[in-house]
Amino acid sequence: MSEAVTKPIANLPEYSVSEISSALRRTVEDAFPLVRVRGEISGLKIAASGHIYFDLKDDKAVLNAIIWKMTARLLKVRPETGLEVVCTGRITTYPGTSRYQLIVDQIELAGLGALMAMLEERKKKLAAEGLFAAAQKRKLPFLPEVIGVVTSPTGAVLRDIMHRLNARFPRRVLLWSVAVQGERAAAEVAAAIRGFNAIASGGRVPRPDLLIVARGGGSFEDLMAFNEEIVVRAVYECTIPLISAVGHETDTTLIDLAADMRAPTPTAAAELAVPVRTELLAQSLDFERRLLRRFSKGMDDRRRHLGQLARVLPRPEQLFAQPRQRFDVAGDNLAKALRRNLQEHRRAMVETATLLRPNRISRQLALDRERTGTLARRLARAARLRLVDADRRLDAMDRLLETVSYRAVLERGFALVRGEDGTIRRRATQVGKGEQIGITFADGERKAIADASIPPPPAPRKPRARIKPPPDGQGSLF
Repeated sequence: MSEAVTKPIANLPEYSVSEISSALRRTVEDAFPLVRVRGEISGLKIAASGHIYFDLKDDKAVLNAIIWKMTARLLKVRPETGLEVVCTGRITTYPGTSRYQLIVDQIELAGLGALMAMLEERKKKLAAEGLFAAAQKRKLPFLPEVIGVVTSPTGAVLRDIMHRLNARFPRRVLLWSVAVQGERAAAEVAAAIRGFNAIASGGRVPRPDLLIVARGGGSFEDLMAFNEEIVVRAVYECTIPLISAVGHETDTTLIDLAADMRAPTPTAAAELAVPVRTELLAQSLDFERRLLRRFSKGMDDRRRHLGQLARVLPRPEQLFAQPRQRFDVAGDNLAKALRRNLQEHRRAMVETATLLRPNRISRQLALDRERTGTLARRLARAARLRLVDADRRLDAMDRLLETVSYRAVLERGFALVRGEDGTIRRRATQVGKGEQIGITFADGERKAIADASIPPPPAPRKPRARIKPPPDGQGSLF
């Protein structure tokens, strides 16, 4: 039994793992060289190399899918998680994990509903970032010198814009030619907007004062390039005021929400860009007429007012008569005042010269010297008297001090007792046994040690009460 099991079956070929994997790969690729698969994208992952990996799934199965880096750059629809798409490609296998997978060459949205859902999600995302905020909108210039137009040069859009500009107010126009639909449209439109925005002021190429991004009407799919995120962000980042004129009046794209102004048609964009020259000329002429009329009226009013003032004001001779008279009087008074001032100074000088004569100075010095000697003698006599009086008062105070001094008490036989701490002891009870005390006499001081065995002096006896004699008429029993 065991020999039958281990014996090989001679009529079955033997394959290695690599051989069977290669055979399966050729079989799958030959059977499915080009397929279209519909499903929902999940598990989306973009590798560092640029390749995109995701799964296509429905309610029953899952299919691995790959988009190579070179193919991903050319896709019109970028894969997003949850998006229902139709992928075109070929089926192959991956021997490393024994899986079959779809190599994607093209992605299409599975119906208009999925496309609208994707645009709605994109709109919410960009709105949350503030790309559609009204505060970011810039005011259009009243009369731009240079207008930049981003559109296709072959369509009727450019002719309509130029015709309307020439009819209203001819301006210099710079055209940036782009594709307005197809795979390259979104990238070229975004590059054109950024290119106009990068032009420096004062260069060889003038910087536009206004941009118009325009395209004619078309289907919803034809206008998809103007719904791409790269175009919306380019419009938001542009510092030049921008008018969006994509499609007809009923067509609305995401670029319309990000632009500073939306025009229903390219022709309407040209009308928004510039005013009507004839209307401006008529308005200017009207302003000129009104200005001349107001100026003439103002001059007439001022001339009439000046005439009224001239009638009210006095004549120049009357205005300057009194000031001229006051000037003449002041001139006469000034001459008199100068002569009087000169006389006063001359008299003062004579008096001063008289005082400075030699004999008068000598007499004045002698008088001052005699007066100074008298004052010096009086000062010396007053100083001696003051010293005598002060000496007498000092002697009286010294005698008074000796009288009230405790030393006079000591001379009468009393002594002053101080404790070890130098304080005066007035009572015997304040002196402790064995305490060293100091006794001050009239002629010096001695130290002593207190002895508590000496009894204190007896208290003085109270005097006996005297017996009152009996009243008269009553004898004593004793």
